[in-house]
Amino acid sequence: MERMKLSHFKYELPNELIAEFPTEQRDESRLMVIDRAKKTIEHKTFKNFIDYFGEGDTLAMNNTKVFPARLYGQKEKTGAKIEVFLLRELNKEQMLWDVLVDPARKIRVGNKLYFGDDELVAEVVDNTTSRGRTVRFFFEGSQEDFKRVLFGLGSTPLPKYIKRDSEEIDESRYQTIYAKVDGAVAAPTAGLHFSREVMKRLELNGVNMAEVTLHTGLGTFRSIEVEDLSKHKMDAEFYMVNNQAVETINTALDAGKRICSIGTTSMRAVESSVSAYGRLKEGQGWTNLFVYPPFEFSIANSMLTNFHLPKSSLIIMVCAFGGYDLIMKAYEEAIKEKYRFYSYGDAMLII
Repeated sequence: MERMKLSHFKYELPNELIAEFPTEQRDESRLMVIDRAKKTIEHKTFKNFIDYFGEGDTLAMNNTKVFPARLYGQKEKTGAKIEVFLLRELNKEQMLWDVLVDPARKIRVGNKLYFGDDELVAEVVDNTTSRGRTVRFFFEGSQEDFKRVLFGLGSTPLPKYIKRDSEEIDESRYQTIYAKVDGAVAAPTAGLHFSREVMKRLELNGVNMAEVTLHTGLGTFRSIEVEDLSKHKMDAEFYMVNNQAVETINTALDAGKRICSIGTTSMRAVESSVSAYGRLKEGQGWTNLFVYPPFEFSIANSMLTNFHLPKSSLIIMVCAFGGYDLIMKAYEEAIKEKYRFYSYGDAMLII
């Protein structure tokens, strides 16, 4: 097989297929089902997801929680409006954060930034990249109070391809119903389709849920600049796989059950924590695993995912899992059938 290059993952997407809003109910999105063995593509709705899983099958679900990472404030003296996008906390005690700033050219080391009615002040202490800065927040009070004020001033960090400001609906809908661990600046979107009813019915069918954590960073959306995929470096993201998830998943693996990775983030978490024997192991840390064809998957044998940007690391991973020809054919069909694309779009199940 010829080596896959970035240009293989290009496709033309009509703008009107980009979903600006979620469906009215979480489980009402469409579901394209791809059978790798039979090479078939079927059109269902998400409620049909439960038909594919039974006793002992296991879903690996990313329980990361999106925090309100987008802050709007003013520069001292000039009062110029600025946007600060929180990426990650570097030091709890010192209230140091990695952020992106906009407009970057106007925000220099030493500048003070004010948020809300001066409820929060930050000082720029370092440059990291062209738009990246390290800032230190000043706040009198406990860590809990600081986080409450910080997150209270922030808004839901919708991806830039959604061409509107975040609204109240996004606070709940740009978050899975099982989100628990604060740390993501982008939602693990495959999980957005699960409603309480679907979860309950899966449970009644004897399907197990194994929670893993991977804090989705902005690197997920960063465009790949190199044609040779082996030269691309992924941004590192923090992941955690605990003992409970290990036991649940390995039991299913040993019994030959269906293990479904709910999204590309869950897939990166489990594939970043594989033992020498091809089993899941406990682990936590930073992963920069970039999955591209050909890739030997060790844990999941099925996958739920959304429809992704052309030439993104996400579509490349999906092609590595589902087979390049079959997935690109499925994307063609999705465009023809007017599926909704990206974060608030429809879903694809690969079995």
